[in-house]
Amino acid sequence: MVNFSKLQFDDRAPVYLQIAEYLKRQILLGTVQDGDPMPSRRELAAQTGINPNTAQKAYRLMTEEGYVVTDGNSGSFVRLNPALREQISEELTRGLVEQFVTQAKANRLSYKKVIALVSDLWGDED
Repeated sequence: MVNFSKLQFDDRAPVYLQIAEYLKRQILLGTVQDGDPMPSRRELAAQTGINPNTAQKAYRLMTEEGYVVTDGNSGSFVRLNPALREQISEELTRGLVEQFVTQAKANRLSYKKVIALVSDLWGDED
């Protein structure tokens, strides 16, 4: 079962969005796979210390985005296909890079300087 107990909330975004992003990150990292059972909405609320209505809102979003399905009385499950995995990867990667570029520009770093620093910090990788 997908475990949300390590999720730590911050003030940067609504809690239900942070829950959805956390699940997407777990999918990206490979710790959550297609078919993994999700906790019930009440269990999610208890694991994370949130209001059950917020848990319901997170489930609604994850269902609308297509990576969580509810199968009647069987509960909810993660549902993934290669296209959805790629979409999640692109979304999270693009968001990370956009934040980085925005901050680098705000700090008036040049493109060449940023590329040189990234290359240096990335290290050797073939």
